[in-house]
Amino acid sequence: MKRRTVIRTLLASTLIASFAVPSLAETAFDGPTSGPKAAEGKTIVVLAADLKNGGVLGVTNGVEEAADVIGWDIRVLDGAGSVQGRTAAIGQAMALQPDGIVINGFDAVEQQAALEGVVAANIPMVAWHSGPKIGCDAPGGIFANVSTDAMTVSEVAAKWAIEDAGEDVGAVIFTDSTYQIAIDKADRIKETIEAMGGTVLEYVDTPIADTSTRMGPLTTSLLQKHGASWTHALAINDLYFDFMGPALAAAGIPGDGAPKAGSAGDGSEAAFQRIRSGQYQTITVAEPLNLQGWQLVDELNRAIQEEPCSGYITSPALVTTEGLAKLGDSNSFDPDSPYRAAYSEIWGK
Repeated sequence: MKRRTVIRTLLASTLIASFAVPSLAETAFDGPTSGPKAAEGKTIVVLAADLKNGGVLGVTNGVEEAADVIGWDIRVLDGAGSVQGRTAAIGQAMALQPDGIVINGFDAVEQQAALEGVVAANIPMVAWHSGPKIGCDAPGGIFANVSTDAMTVSEVAAKWAIEDAGEDVGAVIFTDSTYQIAIDKADRIKETIEAMGGTVLEYVDTPIADTSTRMGPLTTSLLQKHGASWTHALAINDLYFDFMGPALAAAGIPGDGAPKAGSAGDGSEAAFQRIRSGQYQTITVAEPLNLQGWQLVDELNRAIQEEPCSGYITSPALVTTEGLAKLGDSNSFDPDSPYRAAYSEIWGK
């Protein structure tokens, strides 16, 4: 088994439901069926935005699993939730002279200057959530930007709130302007709610890296400001709700009370646990994080061998309490399709 090394930068401190989503029953793999055999003896680096983020961690785990099958060594550099940390991680990656790099969970525009050095060194790059353009030939020299359709994810979360509360919905939307994709997702949530006759009470821009310290006081302030008008809390990531519950409990609000929380990504383990127990989160629109990790390795294998990008776009799933009852003890959305076998066959493994 290949050994994974996690390196923290010196700056670190820090219902599966419908809408054309994979079912819980086993389904056929809808991704690529052909591609290059495994490139041998490669070492890759994963540049993780923040391993405390459940989506980033889930994708990293998938990359590790796939790298072990394809036979590659892997280093994981944790940017630990800061711009400076991610810049330092890129510098460390360059010093390692890898055969390929995975940008995991941060906007490539934020690190444009540093990533230009990667392009100049002819190191292939693939990414997860690196910007608004998904699929092949993403900006900044990125071979493939792996993601679900972020606008679909946002619309599903917004429509859930409308269906749950009708036109009486009063939503507070949480986003982080550090990331263009986060702004785009929040804008689409707002547009969808208002187009369907609902009300957006407030659009809150607060850094996702600071949720542990900000969300408690912010929740208390929003409750005082909006009272019972605040029916739904909608965020661009589950991490916002990791730290909202205590403030709601202190205000005497039960775990299944309003404001009900719904996330437009990513489907973290903590979010699944909250939804399953009915404690301060009602839904998440989950991405198949482990599958996306495998896709990143496949796309990087194509890039290393100068083969075309696959163009595969995975489907999300609306996760509710009812759907989770069908999953047993699982706390992740991992499509019951033979994607592992499919990719292994493509690679000749």
